[in-house]
Amino acid sequence: MADHLEASVTLPSDPASVSAARTYVVGTLAEWGLAADTDVSETIRLIVSELATNVVQHTLGQSPTFTVDLALDRDEHLRIGVTDSHPRFPKRLPAAVQQDNGRGMVIIRWLAAECGGRLRVRPTREGGKTVSVELPWTTRTAPLPATPRPKGRR
Repeated sequence: MADHLEASVTLPSDPASVSAARTYVVGTLAEWGLAADTDVSETIRLIVSELATNVVQHTLGQSPTFTVDLALDRDEHLRIGVTDSHPRFPKRLPAAVQQDNGRGMVIIRWLAAECGGRLRVRPTREGGKTVSVELPWTTRTAPLPATPRPKGRR
């Protein structure tokens, strides 16, 4: 495989784009060797879903589009970045706050840490921000367990 692979897609800040972002990322990673039926792929799907949902819900129409970038370096590190043009950085809510939403960054940080990765937020030159997750790359993962068979006769 190449020392460095990149892929990118720009989508409208619309609820339908969350699914499109997930599909794009999982498809690209499958082309790069990560099977879609692995725990790692499912974790990445959840991370992308949370990142894209945050853009759609929290940019308040100030970012008409967002970009999902993928970069794979030396078959060792995967970076997933979501960039929007809204200047406000995400806020982490205290655990004691009772809300139905606002936990996306906590979920993303936890998922990244579970995989041995980390979450970063950086400003862009244009005044927006990129929220990225860096993960160790592995294509040697076991598939998700099959649906259990009912007990009894076979």
